[in-house]
Amino acid sequence: MDYFFGEAPASNSSQNEGRDEDPRMVDDSEASSSRNDTEENSSSYDISRRVQELVDKIHNQRANDQKEIESFQQTIVDKVTEVCQQMKGDLYKAYEENSDEMQVTLMELTNVLDMCSKLHRELLEASKVLTGLRDGLAVNGAAESMTD
Repeated sequence: MDYFFGEAPASNSSQNEGRDEDPRMVDDSEASSSRNDTEENSSSYDISRRVQELVDKIHNQRANDQKEIESFQQTIVDKVTEVCQQMKGDLYKAYEENSDEMQVTLMELTNVLDMCSKLHRELLEASKVLTGLRDGLAVNGAAESMTD
């Protein structure tokens, strides 16, 4: 606010008569207009400044939200990686246990197959012996029938 102190100009002194104002303080119309412009500019500036502060605050909150999301994502990735490693370890352990069991079973199967092969050879031997006996009986039977 621009006020002029001192002697009031003659043109303004008649305007100030009857007012409760100090006659030394005279409101200049240009100063009043300037004051209104200044108040409007100041008010516009305050609004612009406040809007900018709110925009900055929103931007900061978004940046913080983004950091939180990235942190959460990294935590999830770490946890998933940990769980996958655990599962791999469990799978390898199961593979090893199954492999040991299969080794035992394969050993038993090999023993059974060896015994089957041995029995097969013995049966072939027995078959040859029986074939030889049958042939021998057939020859003896034919020879006896001829001598009779």
